[in-house]
Amino acid sequence: MKHQDDPGTQLSRRLSYHLRHRPDAIGISLEPGGWVDVETLLAALAAHGRAVTRAELAAVVATNDKQRFTFDETGTRIRANQGHSVAVDLELAPDIPPEVLYHGTVAAALPAILREGLRPMRRHHVHLSADQATAQVVGARRGKPIILLIDAAEMQAAGFTFYRSANGVWLVDHVPPVYLRQA
Repeated sequence: MKHQDDPGTQLSRRLSYHLRHRPDAIGISLEPGGWVDVETLLAALAAHGRAVTRAELAAVVATNDKQRFTFDETGTRIRANQGHSVAVDLELAPDIPPEVLYHGTVAAALPAILREGLRPMRRHHVHLSADQATAQVVGARRGKPIILLIDAAEMQAAGFTFYRSANGVWLVDHVPPVYLRQA
């Protein structure tokens, strides 16, 4: 795991902030699908005190442990794969999830989750993992993790729509408590 002072980690955090939450803070706009022209992004970052080379940007996209960012097929546009708090349609096609998906959380959040289900909070979707190990890592970011199992097959059969982002994170609008259980 990279240290938070690592330049690549700092750049990843800056990209997350601007491509997911505050593009306006550096004067950029997200195009349909959440895309931003790479040269526009690099110029905006430089104009706001953080000059980044194309090679540094490519390295962060290639090495980010969570694969948060993607270049388009031409390499001329970039976007965050999910986690946006600004209005954006990532243009993801509905997908059929595996029977069970996972969500990592902490004990303090559990009572509200069991009462209200999983909600997107400040994001557009609830983020779910295809494997328990990933959910463990996600939950551990805020303390001792608790892993929840989501009956995705039942949800899908009941009409819930799932999407899978480019980095494999499963997305859904809400997970009612009836579809949750602790691992």
